[in-house]
Amino acid sequence: MAAETLPAFRRSVMDGFAVHAADTFGASDGAPAYLRIAGEVCMGRVPDEPLRAGTAVVVHTGAMLPAGADAVVILEETTARGDDLEIWRAVAPGDNMVDVGEDVRAGEPIWDAGHRLRAQDLGALHALGVMQLDVRRKPVVAVLSSGDEVVTPSLRPPLGSVRDVNAITLAATIERAGGSVLACGIVGDDAAALLAAAQDALARADMLVLSAGSSVSARDLTARTIAQLGAPGVLVHGVALRPGKPTILALCDGKPVIGVPGNPASALVVAWRFIRPIVHRLLGAPSSEDGLDDADGIEARLTASLPSRAGREDYVPARLERDADGAWGATPLFGMSTLIFSLVRCDGWIQVPLAVAGAAAGARVHVIRP
Repeated sequence: MAAETLPAFRRSVMDGFAVHAADTFGASDGAPAYLRIAGEVCMGRVPDEPLRAGTAVVVHTGAMLPAGADAVVILEETTARGDDLEIWRAVAPGDNMVDVGEDVRAGEPIWDAGHRLRAQDLGALHALGVMQLDVRRKPVVAVLSSGDEVVTPSLRPPLGSVRDVNAITLAATIERAGGSVLACGIVGDDAAALLAAAQDALARADMLVLSAGSSVSARDLTARTIAQLGAPGVLVHGVALRPGKPTILALCDGKPVIGVPGNPASALVVAWRFIRPIVHRLLGAPSSEDGLDDADGIEARLTASLPSRAGREDYVPARLERDADGAWGATPLFGMSTLIFSLVRCDGWIQVPLAVAGAAAGARVHVIRP
């Protein structure tokens, strides 16, 4: 709630003259209105006297208006000759000024719970004299990678192994959503070691994201591990999403746990589609009915037909280009969704809704740009 009313006084938003608007009615180039200049309001001062009919007072941008003034004539639409003022344009009440409480009134709600503070919000708080504010703590999200084939990115992987890509892409998505990342390293496909690492990670965090190895056995191990982390455990194993079908959604003793596929593209789609909205909820932010929150997306025209199967939500990498009219066109990049550099080279993902069975060239599509 705002503790004060802003502005606390009527003030000018232009350099010019404070007037009674009625004294300017009918003024024009051919028939100006004539008023007497009765003084000047100094910046940061309260005017000494009210404004009398037939007079005007010099004011500057931000200056307080004298009592009785209900408009400001801008300097460029006047000519001053000594104490005589010619006005060439009429003004209406309220012109070139702001009234008391026009910005915010005392007792008025400013934001709903869960609002993320922006630069302008911090400025508004300072305008109200608020120097300290109770805010939500950033939720701590533990990120744990697993798989015998996964090695730390600083090492050159032997043939048959790959560097851990998902840890950094998941961490970046979590931090962008407002979370704080607890990096927990890599664990091989060993049941006891993975369970111990997952238990330790979850104990130190508000949420756990477990990036599984690529094999089916590794994904099964991830599911078994998550099932032992607390009740009720695994809620969903497999979602109607491509890429990202093997995703595991769980709640373990009140903490969300997400099992993410090892495929880098799948991990990013799942991070955007599930992990980011959960971080927002942990921050107290409201979510939309579909859980997509504030996705940065655009509408584009499809340049090639896009096959899809109803009953799953597809995300297809795409290139974006503007046509001669400035409208966006989206070109699907087929057969590349498992490669991290395919995502580097694409400009976004075409979102194909659950109930849609493909889209023909020329159709309008929604393109996500995470």
